[in-house]
Amino acid sequence: MDKKDIEELKNRVACAAVLEKAGFAIDRKESTRKALKYRRGSDIIIVIHEGRGWFDALSDARGDVFSLVEHLDGIDFPEVLQRVCDLVGFVPAEPVWTRESRAHDPDLAAADRWRARRKPWRGSLTWLYLCEERGIPEAVIRAAIRHGRLREGPHGSMWAAHLDNDGMVTGWEERGPQWRGFASGGGKVLFRFGPANATRLCITEAAIDALSMAAIEDQRPDSLYLSTGGGWAPATLAAIRALSARPGARLVAATDNNRQGEVYADRLGAVAQEVGCDYERLRPATEDWNEQLHPRSKRKEDGERRKPGCRIPASRVKGEASPACRGP
Repeated sequence: MDKKDIEELKNRVACAAVLEKAGFAIDRKESTRKALKYRRGSDIIIVIHEGRGWFDALSDARGDVFSLVEHLDGIDFPEVLQRVCDLVGFVPAEPVWTRESRAHDPDLAAADRWRARRKPWRGSLTWLYLCEERGIPEAVIRAAIRHGRLREGPHGSMWAAHLDNDGMVTGWEERGPQWRGFASGGGKVLFRFGPANATRLCITEAAIDALSMAAIEDQRPDSLYLSTGGGWAPATLAAIRALSARPGARLVAATDNNRQGEVYADRLGAVAQEVGCDYERLRPATEDWNEQLHPRSKRKEDGERRKPGCRIPASRVKGEASPACRGP
């Protein structure tokens, strides 16, 4: 098979087809439109580039459909070609991401799109999502709003800003009752909550977890609570290195208490060793910090997966806060 035929074959078989044939299933809760998470037991593969690329969430392995077959089956390239040929025309039963991108002006920078959104206010849908469904205390929500870290997203979702080391908004994590994603056209760097000059750097995998950890620790004044947004982009790594290189820095791997969290923690430990700063691995008592703060949030998410058509209760649509969220 010549190079042209190989390229044509690569374009005709999606990575999702390989994964489904190998017994993987899509994790809708953890997937976004641009990054589909597939699981098989403890194995996790993320499909990117509109189905033409992939990476292993628990190692540095990545590539195209050919390298995926080789990664899964440990076979030589001639047999890889045959396996991929056998999948031509196979359509995965699991649909790829069907939610269309939200329309926005392609000439409008991420920072401008961010500024165009309203800040959450007491009783807004985003406020109620954070307070009622995620259990984030009012004091933490107010502080995050005051420092410009949150915006109202569509349909009661939350936008949590990612900033570079100059304080410029590069993108935002999007999380709501029935939606999880990242800003279309935006770039992951770090969500940051806490004093900019803090020396204790707590790295989590989601902005919700960063806020939850801050609440659990009563917003320690020496701590900056950070989120990678589940990514490990070069810009994220560079930002973590820059923060960790500051005098007196202590890098705290506060990633999830699971296999993927341990992989991220090992990477953070390597960064700490590289720059010569103190290092600590701090695990939540449950799987993640939000579940530790508010165990009901995990049960609610499980319920939403069983009932995908559930809606926001009418009382919340009207803006009525729960007693726990009301002031004195």
